[in-house]
Amino acid sequence: MNALAQTVAAGVLAGFASMGIAFFGTARLGQAWLTRLVSFAAGLMLALALLDLLPEAIEGGMAPDRLFAVLLVALMALFALDVKLHAGCHHSAEGICAHDLARPIPMVLVGGALHVFTDGLMLGAAFLADPALAWGMTFAILAHEVPREAGDFALLLTARWDRAKALGWNAVTRLACVLGAVGGYLALAGKREWVPFVLAVAAANFIYIALTGILPWLRHERETFAWQGGFMAAGAAMVPIGMKLLQ
Repeated sequence: MNALAQTVAAGVLAGFASMGIAFFGTARLGQAWLTRLVSFAAGLMLALALLDLLPEAIEGGMAPDRLFAVLLVALMALFALDVKLHAGCHHSAEGICAHDLARPIPMVLVGGALHVFTDGLMLGAAFLADPALAWGMTFAILAHEVPREAGDFALLLTARWDRAKALGWNAVTRLACVLGAVGGYLALAGKREWVPFVLAVAAANFIYIALTGILPWLRHERETFAWQGGFMAAGAAMVPIGMKLLQ
């Protein structure tokens, strides 16, 4: 199998195997456990942004002042997009949007696609350098994508999406991993300066979703703080574990 074919295979494995494991793993969960997994997703998103994506952008050569400028602009752009997309949202007497949890769903899908696209870019570049290293990265990416995918499924199902719709749209976003891998193989080796920019935008997206979409919704759930805090901490803890696997 030539290097390009291996790159495509790795993108499919990293993107779709994690989705399948996460999907079938949430098949028998009730509403209470779905809410806990949403807490898990919030912790994971924040930790991915602050402990993984932003440091990787700096290590990739992006100056800290430029990084935080990109982060600021991306957060403001996400707010503007959010306001535009949900201008017609109606609020209850308590001031809470009737679709608080459904509100960040489009950005969850876009953010997931951007994240796995970035994974694919790095995989493509790795196959240009060392296929053995790239396959190790593939399985590490798969390992740290499973809990994030489970959190995404929990978010979609808790927002009253049916399982077929959740699976279908997640499958569409998973294609981004394959596209990123192929694109990285063909072009990224000569244009690696773009990777830190993509990482910074992905980090901004995760921070925005967690702080403005998920955490405000969790505040109005009847789940105890111990469960919410525990699952958020567990989600955050997955990031250093995944980083060690990637080393």
